[in-house]
Amino acid sequence: MSITIGDIKLSMPVILAPLSGVTDLPFRKLVKKFGAGLVVSEMIASRAMIVSSRQSLQKSKIMQDDATGACVQLAGCEAEVIAEAARMNEDMGAKIIDLNFGCPALKVVGSYSGSALMRDEINAANILEATVKAVKIPVTLKMRTGWDDKNRNAPKLAKIAEESGIKMITVHGRTRCQFYTGRSDWAFIRSVKEVVKIPVVANGDICTPEDAEKCLEVSGADGVMIGRGSYGKPWLLNQIAHYLKTKEHLPTPSLLEQKQIILEHYDEMLELYGADTGVKNARKHLGWYSSGLPNSSEFRAKVNLMSSAEEVKAFIEEFYNRVIDNLAQAA
Repeated sequence: MSITIGDIKLSMPVILAPLSGVTDLPFRKLVKKFGAGLVVSEMIASRAMIVSSRQSLQKSKIMQDDATGACVQLAGCEAEVIAEAARMNEDMGAKIIDLNFGCPALKVVGSYSGSALMRDEINAANILEATVKAVKIPVTLKMRTGWDDKNRNAPKLAKIAEESGIKMITVHGRTRCQFYTGRSDWAFIRSVKEVVKIPVVANGDICTPEDAEKCLEVSGADGVMIGRGSYGKPWLLNQIAHYLKTKEHLPTPSLLEQKQIILEHYDEMLELYGADTGVKNARKHLGWYSSGLPNSSEFRAKVNLMSSAEEVKAFIEEFYNRVIDNLAQAA
C-alpha cells in the first residue's frame, strides 16, 4: 500500500494531520524522526501569510532536509489570496500545499473559510483551480463529509477537486455540525473513494493500529491521517505503519526513552519560540506525555505554575526518574 501525490511517493500511507497549536515544527520533526509518510503544518490563514505575520511565518517553517516533510496547509475564502499564499510557500521550499475545507471552528467558518466552503461549491471550485494554477507543486485538499447530515456533499466536492487538478483528498468522517462528537463515519468515506481516481485518505477516531486497519477496510481509503490520537505519542504513526505492513506491534518506547524524547521535544520548542512562549506551549504536550503515569495530575499542576524554562526541564527529569525508580522497585 502506497500513496503518490503528484510526483511525490510517500514512504508509508500514514500521515500526521494539521492540528492548530500542536503540529508545529518541533512536533512534526519528532513524528517524522520516528516515521511518517507525511507531516502537515498547522493551518495557516492565507491573508496573514501574505502580510507576513510573525506567527504565520513561524507556523510555515519547514524541514529543509525532508523532501516530503514540507506540506503547508492554508485556509481562507478568497481564491486570489490563497493562490498568492501558496506561491509564497512554494518559494520558501514547501513541497505540497494542502487546502483546508474542513476546520469546524466558529471563528474560521464565521469568515467563510474552513468547512464553510463546503456550503459554497462555486467559491470552493474557484479556490481549488486558482491554487493549482498558481504553483508547480502538488495541491491537496482536506475536508469533512459535509456541513450537516442533510448536506453531505463530500463526493461531489471530491469530483470538483479532482477535475481542478487536486492530487489527494483527505476526508474527516464527520460533518461540520458534529465538530468532534459522535463517531467518524468511515463507511461514508468509501463514497468519496468510489468517485475519484486520486488517492483518498481517511481521518477521524484513528488512535490505534487496529483502528487504522479497520478504517481502511471499511472506507476503502488509500491511507490514514492521524490527528488527536498522536497527542503525547509522536511514535504512534510509525507503530501504525509497521502494523499495517507486518501485522506486528512495535513496542512503545520505554519510560527512559520517553524521557529523552520529551526533553528533545522541549528543547526544540524553546529554540523555536524562546523561553517564555516555549514553556507555555510545552505545557499541553507535557500533560499528554505524562497522562496515565503515577502522580501525573500533580506533575501537570506543578508544571502549570512554573515559568522558568530551566526549572521545568529539571522537574521533567526529576518526575520521570522518580516514576522509573518507583516502577523498578515495585517490580
